[in-house]
Amino acid sequence: MSEQTSSNPPKLVITARARWMYGLGSVAYGVKDNGFSFFLLFYYNQVLGLPGILAGLAILIAMMFDAISDPLVGVWSDNTHSRLGRRHPFMYGSAIPAALAFLAIWNPPDITSHANLFIYMTISAIVVRFLVTLYEVPSSAIVAELTDDYDERTKLLGYRYMMGWCGGIVMAILNWGVFMVAFGTTSATTFQVYGAVGSLAMLLAILGSSWGLHRYIPYMHAPPQRESYRLWQLLADMKVTLSNRNFLALFMAGLLAATGAGLSAAFDTYIVTHFWEIPPEKWRWVVCSLFLSALVPIFTTPYLTKRMDKKRAAICIYSFQILFAASPYMLRLAGWFPENDSAWVYPLIWMHALINVVMIVMFGIVQSSMLADVVEHSQETTGRREEGLFFASRSFAQKAAAGTGIFVAGLALDVISFPRGAALGTVDPDIVWDLGFIYGPAKMLVYLLALTSICFYQITRTGHDNRVGRLRDDPAPWPDGQGQKVNVADAKQV
Repeated sequence: MSEQTSSNPPKLVITARARWMYGLGSVAYGVKDNGFSFFLLFYYNQVLGLPGILAGLAILIAMMFDAISDPLVGVWSDNTHSRLGRRHPFMYGSAIPAALAFLAIWNPPDITSHANLFIYMTISAIVVRFLVTLYEVPSSAIVAELTDDYDERTKLLGYRYMMGWCGGIVMAILNWGVFMVAFGTTSATTFQVYGAVGSLAMLLAILGSSWGLHRYIPYMHAPPQRESYRLWQLLADMKVTLSNRNFLALFMAGLLAATGAGLSAAFDTYIVTHFWEIPPEKWRWVVCSLFLSALVPIFTTPYLTKRMDKKRAAICIYSFQILFAASPYMLRLAGWFPENDSAWVYPLIWMHALINVVMIVMFGIVQSSMLADVVEHSQETTGRREEGLFFASRSFAQKAAAGTGIFVAGLALDVISFPRGAALGTVDPDIVWDLGFIYGPAKMLVYLLALTSICFYQITRTGHDNRVGRLRDDPAPWPDGQGQKVNVADAKQV
């Protein structure tokens, strides 16, 4: 491929192949996220014996490093000049290192010291998350380059979220339904095999998606023309770009929602095995059924956003989710939910899990599609297309907050004196009640605050379509891309 020189790429017709190839890459993120969110804290705490506060702190430190690296990788990707375009050098280059790093974190050397095990976990987690960032940020940002269509972006992101969830679900099924059953819930072999299979899946997904999208490189936008690539100038441009009010609304919503998601994900294995007392051989069927939950939003989300603006769709989804997600835990704490020996518990929790994941995926698709529309809103007032920076900064918020949630989870396990290596049904009921109390009400609070933030987003379908039309006529209203005021009469229209 020849080096890109034009800011007006040829028109690309989105095909089913483009959607599948774009979606495939998120399998790698799904595998990593499944491991880090649901099993890593459990593995190092319950299997390897690392105190919960240290295991949670290691994950928090890694997420903080990762969060900081996200916008830097985004800016780096936005401004990369190569014959492979802006995104593909990162996508190809991260494949093998990311897979090897993921394998290593599940196979620590024989370490008896808590301090040394903490150091190993922290460094390994930092390396894994950074290498996945090198792929995920450039790869996810491609959606705003493949199309500027208001509805097509939602379809593309539907495939990406579906494939990401499926990647994580497959790994969860294998761990719950195969590895834990074969080797034991608290066996190191379980998680070592899990890491090996996951690393292979990540490698194949990254390489497959990168190669599948290779043919679309000529359709991507060229890097912005800058007078200077000095650090101070890049930082100044970042400040202008990230002050976009619509981005800030999504940024804060992601920050708050991710805090709750990190807390709940870290507790998930504890909740299943000790709060509901569902054994792995039964829970694996729940996890298997979540494929349906990941598939349904491909159809329901575009249907919803075609009939209302994305903001309204996001508010509707999130309003329902605030009450629904925590409902079984709140009912159990109030004494209004069947006891674990009731035949109703398993099917009720199964149905709750199915609907809960559908709503989570739908909201993720809509929120990401809203973020893609911010790209043109920012371009009209800055003259720069910075897809990588926007998606990386949103990822920064989510990772930093999720790390905080996981750290709080690890700290809470020590505060409530949750026993290590406990078998199903053997934990003191008072400790289990404390676990549910942290899990339920805390999520409702942060999710309510996230919903409030979404209300400040202002981009509408009409405003977006008008903006895209103007930019097609004049794609660079600031020829130097350096931050002088654009003379567009209705540039403030949203």
